[in-house]
Amino acid sequence: MAITAEHSRSGRLVERVTESVLPTRHGTFRIVGYRADDGTELVSLSQGIEDGVAHSGAPLVRLHSECLTGDALGSRRCDCGEQLDAALALIAQAGEGVLVYIRGHEGRGIGLVEKLRAYRLQDQGLDTVDANLRLGHPADSRDYGQAAEILRDLGVERIRLLSSNPAKEEALCLLRVTVVERLGAAVPVRPENARYLRTKRQRMRHDDRATTALRPMVVAAVVPTDATAELPDAPDEGRYDWLNAQDEWVIAQSAQSIDGFLATRSGDGTGLSGDADHRHLHQLRGLADAVLVGAQTVVNDDPLLTVRLASGSNPARVILDPRGRIPVSARVLAHPDAPTLWLTGPGGADAPRLPSHVTRVRLGAGPWSAEVVLRELRTRGLRRVLVEGGGRTVSSFLAAGALDRLFLTTVPVMLGDGVPGVRVPAVERIADAPRWPSRRFALGDDSCVELVLR
Repeated sequence: MAITAEHSRSGRLVERVTESVLPTRHGTFRIVGYRADDGTELVSLSQGIEDGVAHSGAPLVRLHSECLTGDALGSRRCDCGEQLDAALALIAQAGEGVLVYIRGHEGRGIGLVEKLRAYRLQDQGLDTVDANLRLGHPADSRDYGQAAEILRDLGVERIRLLSSNPAKEEALCLLRVTVVERLGAAVPVRPENARYLRTKRQRMRHDDRATTALRPMVVAAVVPTDATAELPDAPDEGRYDWLNAQDEWVIAQSAQSIDGFLATRSGDGTGLSGDADHRHLHQLRGLADAVLVGAQTVVNDDPLLTVRLASGSNPARVILDPRGRIPVSARVLAHPDAPTLWLTGPGGADAPRLPSHVTRVRLGAGPWSAEVVLRELRTRGLRRVLVEGGGRTVSSFLAAGALDRLFLTTVPVMLGDGVPGVRVPAVERIADAPRWPSRRFALGDDSCVELVLR
């Protein structure tokens, strides 16, 4: 971050130009316009802050970096717009505080168009940090010198900082602003931004040290009072809470008949489970970094493996194909809806003219262990993995002890014979059969058991 002690000695960085009042849905704020010596225009929105009036304590302060996509366009790739709303609501509720809106901070300082180029790289599997670095930018090039000068102009030198980013606190201390407390500005995690938020925690030291009193205030600030129309699309009974909260997991999902088959003897498995199970599967995809299937699933079903029936971004598609036998016309190779890793053995010629969204990786002679596959995915930043099929692939990950959870949907129909579903090694006695903690929930006419494996 481009902050040094020199900024505290560098003279005036901004000048006050004008001020007015700004009515908002959170209340009426005093808005002051500033122009920086580099031409950047910034504003502060405040309540209870008067020039020359000593403040009894340390007012709430939010330094908000400009984000057109999140603040104005409602993007859910980040949490910026919700953070902005939450901060204004908190300041209004407290009756005293300042929000400094910092222009020139788009994309952590790289600019709007470069941020969109970084989005494209993120679509291909990079996280926000590596995307910036790939484009030749620092992970974060923001400078808070102008914001510190605005606080001083308003007479605010001791603050309670609304931020989950410890680097902001460190920068302000160098700039001679006293941070008496930092309050985590947590807003609800969404499937579309869960990976973005994990990256901030894992690679940029973000934390969420909000007090018990602040958390409900933040949640109330970002959930509109007329949001009940959206509730049917929300996860039922906290079903996905654990998945949302974890930075890394490997889960599997399978739907099979009540007598344990995925498809008939001819390979027909289309329409086995109902609409509710399909939405559940798509929700799991929307939470994952990668969705993994074996070659036979691609040959039989020709799936897209994208998110269409739930919220969330398309995960990377991973195809286990040791013999390189899936056709190049398969939709996962032909449709550029998501980055695709085609894992094959060492032999065979490269497929001609693979699309740019497909990366062929030769792992060595197969079949490969779950450990080898997961190690390859983790080197690519894919840490939330959904093993979707088929039965042999899910069973191999289960037998290897590689799964954290297994979602097994049972459909009330009998096929008599066909493609086997999930299997475990046979036991001699009932007492030897594994019994995992579980919970059950209905998916329309189908029933799903969530097994907690580790």
